[in-house]
Amino acid sequence: MRAPTVATAGDRAHVASRIAAVHRRLSGQAGGNWQAYVSLAGQDGADPLVAVCESADQRIEAYSVNKIAVAAAVLDRVDRGLLTLDQQVEVTAAIVVPGGDGIFSLDGAYPSLVTLGHALANLLTVSDDTAVRLCGLVCPAAEINQILVAKGFPNTQVQPVANPNRFFLGTSTPRETHDLLRALVGGSLISAASTEFVLRLLRSPVAFTDGVRREMSSAERARIATKAGWFADARHEAGVIFDTAGAPLVTYALFADGQSGAGDFGATHPAVQARARFGRRVLDLTDGLGGSGTVHRGQPYRPSNGG
Repeated sequence: MRAPTVATAGDRAHVASRIAAVHRRLSGQAGGNWQAYVSLAGQDGADPLVAVCESADQRIEAYSVNKIAVAAAVLDRVDRGLLTLDQQVEVTAAIVVPGGDGIFSLDGAYPSLVTLGHALANLLTVSDDTAVRLCGLVCPAAEINQILVAKGFPNTQVQPVANPNRFFLGTSTPRETHDLLRALVGGSLISAASTEFVLRLLRSPVAFTDGVRREMSSAERARIATKAGWFADARHEAGVIFDTAGAPLVTYALFADGQSGAGDFGATHPAVQARARFGRRVLDLTDGLGGSGTVHRGQPYRPSNGG
């Protein structure tokens, strides 16, 4: 990987236009409906260049992409001293979501106690469904929504149900998801410690790899904080690509539905394949470009053989 280099505003505008062309081509090939907002870091701290803006203000079901927003609300309570990451929550048989995504439904041994930090780690890496309910135990749906509105995200809201501690993951727009991610990496969403906690999870090797990060080396994957969401015929993904020094370079919110293969939740779904090609192409197009803003250095990947 090359070190980030200085690029003129014209260079960046050209890269942004090529990113737009890649998105048009790949989304067209995948078919269905796409709502997207993608930006490229500006030169010398200038505003980001908008590369893709397609139905960016359409409010849609965000599914598990909104787990980032849920985590931000929980961590806001941590930042205010109302919760701690090492406090324990109880995993009962009644709270476990059967099947679906994650690991809490696999252990088959309840009740158990886990820390809030453990629940959040599962929420943002393997997208654990039971972890959503565990978050609800310490931050009810109404408070999640209030926190997000206060932070400037009125369209990024969970959907309350009769039980105040449970909720569906709710809605967002591509622009708001993009802006929430920009606020996260910019340090204005939650505290610096909470920000690094979230980014360490979203950039970890065990985080989602079927989409944007699929056609990449382990070092390249570590430069990308990403979260996917899927349900019915929808396949979404949003995240941030950092430059090799750790500065935010590309922010993306890619929402898609209506493609063929609604029952395929693997890497062969047309929209997921499109995102994999998009990620590889964007990484190549921005090779050598420097990002802008707060630097967030990734954690080196050190595999273990036990012991």
